[in-house]
Amino acid sequence: MNISVVIPLLNEQESLIELYDWIAKVMQSNRFSYEIIFIDDGSTDDSWQVIEQLSQKDDNVKGIRFLKNFGKSQALHAGFEKARGNVVITMDADLQDNPDEIPELYTMIVNDGFDLVSGWKKKRYDSVISKNLPSKLFNWAARKTSGVKLHDFNCGLKAYKQEVVKNIDVNGEMHRYIPVLSKNAGFARIGEKVVLHQARKYGETKFGMDRFINGFLDLITIWFISRFGKRPMHLFGALGVLMFIIGFGFSLYLGIDKVFFNPEGRLITERPQFYIALATMVIGTQFFVAGFLGEIILRSRQDKKRYLIKDKLNL
Repeated sequence: MNISVVIPLLNEQESLIELYDWIAKVMQSNRFSYEIIFIDDGSTDDSWQVIEQLSQKDDNVKGIRFLKNFGKSQALHAGFEKARGNVVITMDADLQDNPDEIPELYTMIVNDGFDLVSGWKKKRYDSVISKNLPSKLFNWAARKTSGVKLHDFNCGLKAYKQEVVKNIDVNGEMHRYIPVLSKNAGFARIGEKVVLHQARKYGETKFGMDRFINGFLDLITIWFISRFGKRPMHLFGALGVLMFIIGFGFSLYLGIDKVFFNPEGRLITERPQFYIALATMVIGTQFFVAGFLGEIILRSRQDKKRYLIKDKLNL
């Protein structure tokens, strides 16, 4: 199979038929073998009923329905598990991503040798204050922190080699950082394509300003995981040893000063420097223990499902 199109969605019943028709037209005109996997992330409207109708009409349409809203990352993870295409395309269900971009994205993966190609919505139709400016700041921080030189990490329109989606773990709210996860997994050939961004036609956006706050927090998380996720002792252990040595050295200085230079002075325990040194040694010990526990947890953890599926169609 040439292409799997993975589409996470939440309450997008108005756009699904139009989106399906558009994707099917592009696929058929380019003679691609394909499947369209809709992941209903706990919709409360009639989105699932629409997906059921489409799956009965076309065997290429597959559906996964979550028991409740688990988040976009979990929806993508479920879609990636089921995708069978040599190239996997992700896009949003709100018609703001243009299916006409699919053939060129496919070509960049198959012919140009990219592991991943990310869309870049260079010209956007979103609010400048509520979305564009925060998005630019977020993307700048993501580039500086991750080393992945993309202009638009948040663009839902992306193309992947099948090997990429089968070997990365998308969890929490990490869907924004799939290119970073791919790079960390060894899939470093990451490209970018300017794509057409369209104004939302139906409904309202599901994302507010809080997604940028969460995005920056996730950025810190993925920075830590990228560098120390497999070796937490290298960070916490090093900090712990350093702080303990500083505290111990300061305590030793206070002891030498008391015994040899100021025997008639105040007791060591009456000097505030003593408690600073003691606190530093205690915190250093706690850092070291945290790193040690992190190593134990890392080696003993068992992967668990992060979502519950209610229904499936054609899968």
